[in-house]
Amino acid sequence: MPQSIRIAPSILAADFANLAREIKAIEQAGADFIHLDVMDGHYVPNLTFGPAVIKALRPHTKLPFDTHLMIAPVDPYLEDYAAAGADLITIHTDSSPHLHRSLQKIKALGKRAGVALNPSSSIADIQYVMELVDQILVMTVNPGFGGQSFIKEQLSKIHALRVLADKQSHSIDLAVDGGITFQTAKLVIDAGANVLIAGTAVFTGGEKYYAENMKKLRS
Repeated sequence: MPQSIRIAPSILAADFANLAREIKAIEQAGADFIHLDVMDGHYVPNLTFGPAVIKALRPHTKLPFDTHLMIAPVDPYLEDYAAAGADLITIHTDSSPHLHRSLQKIKALGKRAGVALNPSSSIADIQYVMELVDQILVMTVNPGFGGQSFIKEQLSKIHALRVLADKQSHSIDLAVDGGITFQTAKLVIDAGANVLIAGTAVFTGGEKYYAENMKKLRS
């Protein structure tokens, strides 16, 4: 059954000097989630923000926080991000030595659990933990920086994951992150994605364009 397309703007492309205002603006413009890219300068070659910033932003929106942890090791910090206000916590397949255990911990914290696959990651990496997964995140760029070009070879992976997800007994969202534009959005939707994580494509032009930008991505 076709799923409605949801948009999770990545605040990595927002005005960091006015994050609270930016979050309120994209909520009013029709965003479905707020995507929070957490980078540690170790797992990926960039630093962004941590749980203190997420906690500070939490009162400014009712939208779910889709928290993407690009950190390693990840297990010692799961409780911190849960307490800060994350609703969905996504971890990478290779950021924990025991992926199944890490997903169990996320669920035990009362949060939705996501698994991210890098461009070089295999579908087999998550095949045996699907019962714990609420969202699969396919990286269509190498993680670490915004504004990269879309890797079209990931489209076949998106399609294969949609088939796998649809075989499960519970609903699983299929999200795509990296190089999402008005052109590539159609490609990933056609491949089976139902959540688009977009930074530049949403925030380009300023507040008065946020609603129009997200409408274009959905269509």
